Amino acid sequence: MRVVDVDWRSLVVVFAAFIVLVALRGLAHSIPRTLTALAIATILALALNPVVEAAERRLGCRRAAALAVVTLGVTVIVVLLALLLVPPAVREGRDLGAQLPRVVKDLGRLPLVGDDLVKNDVPAKVQRWVEKLPDRLNGNTAPLKRAGRSLADGVLAATVTLLLAITLLLDGQRLVRAVRRLVPGRYRRRADRAGGLAYQVVGRYVAGSLLVAGVAGVAVLIVGLALGVPLTPLAAAWVALWDLVPQIGGAAGGVPFVLLAITKGAGTGLIALLFFLVYLQIENHILQPLLVGHAVKLSPPATMTAALIGVSAAGVVGALVAVPLVGASKAVYLELRRPR
Repeated sequence: MRVVDVDWRSLVVVFAAFIVLVALRGLAHSIPRTLTALAIATILALALNPVVEAAERRLGCRRAAALAVVTLGVTVIVVLLALLLVPPAVREGRDLGAQLPRVVKDLGRLPLVGDDLVKNDVPAKVQRWVEKLPDRLNGNTAPLKRAGRSLADGVLAATVTLLLAITLLLDGQRLVRAVRRLVPGRYRRRADRAGGLAYQVVGRYVAGSLLVAGVAGVAVLIVGLALGVPLTPLAAAWVALWDLVPQIGGAAGGVPFVLLAITKGAGTGLIALLFFLVYLQIENHILQPLLVGHAVKLSPPATMTAALIGVSAAGVVGALVAVPLVGASKAVYLELRRPR
């Protein structure tokens, strides 16, 4: 028999190549999440950068110290909001579970579709499904495990996004200077002007979007509390978050609010629906063009097209980034067309 001697260095090379392939596969799989976190972190950094600069000027300290002060302030605000919203939401969630049988019975009283629901025995089917739900959850823990994994992934993604935003706020100016050195000297002044315009457009867009989202959340909070809608604080926060998505976010954010209002009765649900439809008209035709459209200088059809393309390309994050990106590109293009 012929003995084949395999060099140990060959085994090391094969093992190292296997590890590299596995790492590249994992990197390729995580690229969409990484790009999503980077996009959200960039928007967050652009929104907080004026606040950090103002704190730096007022306190007369270095940027790192000003960033620490701003981060601490934002953390305190988030914790206070959680303390104000979570306990009432938990209590109202328990009450909502006790009200489910009454809500199911009221399905037949809904206008326009109530009779059809009764004819098709929908209330009874929903009632049976609700009664069997605890047994299904006890026998199958897969949904709970998936929910737990989704929650853990969300917390991890939020942490990574926050760290990226802090990194951009700390080293953003250094990165800008490094990119500026790559531009030829004769084009540097125009590049500075174009970059400044893009930053102004994106900054105004973020500020306007946050203001419009805050108005939407406050409006839903006031109306929800007046109507006695359960989980109103969480519904208002949900509406404010979805309102950051241009054009299509308002409708997606209002659906849970209307469904929660239906649990108080068909009349309450109808009032909530009418309110939200009227508010969407006011926001889309007055607030958005005044605060956001003026910032990016885009027409409503162009904004809608950019948002739809962004959603098709990268989901919700694509819709968030597409509109300010198109507005900044337009401003830079018009600047470059100007004579020197």
